[in-house]
Amino acid sequence: MIRTVQASDIGRVRTVNEDSVWIGATRHGYTLGIIADGMGGHLAGDTASRLALETVRGILDQLEPDLPEAELKEALTAAIMEANNTVHSEAQSDEKLHNMGTTIVAALLKGAAGYIGHIGDSRAYLIQNGEARQLTEDHTLVNELFRNGQISLEELDNHPRRNVLTRALGTDTVVSADLAYVTLAIGELLLLCSDGLSNYVSQEHLGKVAGINEISLEERAERLLQLALLAGGSDNISVAMLEHQGEAAVPETKEWER
Repeated sequence: MIRTVQASDIGRVRTVNEDSVWIGATRHGYTLGIIADGMGGHLAGDTASRLALETVRGILDQLEPDLPEAELKEALTAAIMEANNTVHSEAQSDEKLHNMGTTIVAALLKGAAGYIGHIGDSRAYLIQNGEARQLTEDHTLVNELFRNGQISLEELDNHPRRNVLTRALGTDTVVSADLAYVTLAIGELLLLCSDGLSNYVSQEHLGKVAGINEISLEERAERLLQLALLAGGSDNISVAMLEHQGEAAVPETKEWER
């Protein structure tokens, strides 16, 4: 029913891929997708994203089957909070990892419905009929300025401080995650990505490419990566897609840990 794919690229400038990505099925059949985009430098960003992903995946892999939706929301929230504890504790215990943190966007589905949880500026989009609708709201300084009417939409996309986060996982002892309910109709697709994709590929092009039903999910993911690379590719680029195809499909599982 839910077909999944993931792809990640180091980009044209970075020497390390600080994104961590995993998508697939949990032990009892829930569909789980996670993207974490680390920050804090060469070793720290890599470590933060990997720890966050491993913590969330490990906790949610233990979920009992057939949980009600309300419990899925609670489980996803709890897993992200535990990931925050893990990353923050590790940062405090090792001077080389001080101030490390990561964004996270995670989708947990039971069948074709479930929840998205996120912290930071990694995003989730719903792709419907070749159009993308952003489901998450960036936790960034420029987004706060835009919401307060201090900058325009055009300034938001080109502001020199657009990558300054107002909320990240692991940088503080307490953090809150935004949770959103999502349901997929047949033919609809959930796209998760790091800002290495969303900063270089417009929402319009995300929708058009991810919505090309005539080609495989793998080809669509690769085309998105190539668009980001052609646009500059100065950041790590990661994408994960979950498509409701209306028939049984075995989710692929492949992990990128950089």
